[in-house]
Amino acid sequence: MLGTGVGGPAAVRFGSERSMDAVLQACNAALAAARLPPDSLGAMDAAIGLAGLSRKGAAEKLTALAHPFRSVRFVDDAVIACIGAHGGADGGIVIIGTGSAGVARVEGRVVRVGGYGFPISDEASGADLGLQALRLALRAHDGRSPATDFTREMMSRFGDDPFEAVAWMDRATATDYATFAPLVVRHANAGDPVAGKILRQAAGEIGALVMRLVEAGAPRIALLGGLSPHVQPWLAVDVQRILFPARGDALDGALQLARGMAASF
Repeated sequence: MLGTGVGGPAAVRFGSERSMDAVLQACNAALAAARLPPDSLGAMDAAIGLAGLSRKGAAEKLTALAHPFRSVRFVDDAVIACIGAHGGADGGIVIIGTGSAGVARVEGRVVRVGGYGFPISDEASGADLGLQALRLALRAHDGRSPATDFTREMMSRFGDDPFEAVAWMDRATATDYATFAPLVVRHANAGDPVAGKILRQAAGEIGALVMRLVEAGAPRIALLGGLSPHVQPWLAVDVQRILFPARGDALDGALQLARGMAASF
């Protein structure tokens, strides 16, 4: 390891130019940490993983941008995570973070399941847990279902005023919804029936993603993402038996791709 660097957000939804600026910010910071001159990028091959690259036209816009590298390849961030998780061998991953998605590499092809974005997809993600939490808390507040410690704590975040929740909703992002996920996990593990219902449903959704990747031919599946250790204990036993620990992370996957590109020169 010669140097590391951090840049701003680089998801495709922020725009191709802004994403590339963030990538270059991180690269230049890594060069500085390694005490290498800025023009060193011209002798380097870059594999860049970005969230949302599967959106229509996203890859074309990025590849049309000028770049300082010897060669560059843009891939979806889930793909490099999958490569890293299985050391380049065939296998699949299910990511459970703010969003969720299933991705597998099988005999040279990429299989994708879910991950189309919150709120229409990303089941069992942190954002989805937050949405379900607020929805059930409002039902309990109305008396349409029994209130629990969990629903009462959820409503206390809004001063027990449902219209404060409505005002929050009008400007809330997926990341905002995901802030309620730890609350769901804590109460579910403490035995709260409403929070437990949310987490059991989430485990069912993750199990379905895992089994679909197995059906597609993935010989190994790894769970990734910040919520994965909290959801895994709730998975069905037959699903848990299929899971393997990840061998590496997304950076390992990107490095493997970049090294393969460098070998062609």
